[in-house]
Amino acid sequence: MYERVADLMTERVFSVAPRDDLSVISNVLDDHGVRHVPVVEDESRLVGVVSQRDLLRYSLLQGSDSDRNLEETALTELRAEDVMSAAETVEEDTPLREAASIMLENKFGCLPVVRGEALVGILTESDFVRAAVSRERW
Repeated sequence: MYERVADLMTERVFSVAPRDDLSVISNVLDDHGVRHVPVVEDESRLVGVVSQRDLLRYSLLQGSDSDRNLEETALTELRAEDVMSAAETVEEDTPLREAASIMLENKFGCLPVVRGEALVGILTESDFVRAAVSRERW
């Protein structure tokens, strides 16, 4: 039975550094089939999140041929710290219902999971869908 965030979160999190350019972020999203990438410094301290939606705001995942030069420039000149969003977080022992409410009320696609300041996992909409498909109750 899923009761706490730790019971459902994804522990293997792909992250980037604040100074990584958007081409690195785009590759992480594509290569790992994820929609959110936490931004960490000092190997585990969460400082923000970049999502596919953030990249779309900069017309990096879609664009016309006339925008190709602008897009390529943005991919190498813009950094994670330029486009990341501040991240609301939860701890491992947060009740799942509380985490789900936070996500619904704020229209978040994910919640980074922290222990102190260290990133230890991520809870995403997909985690909830996976739980529903497995027919586990939470």
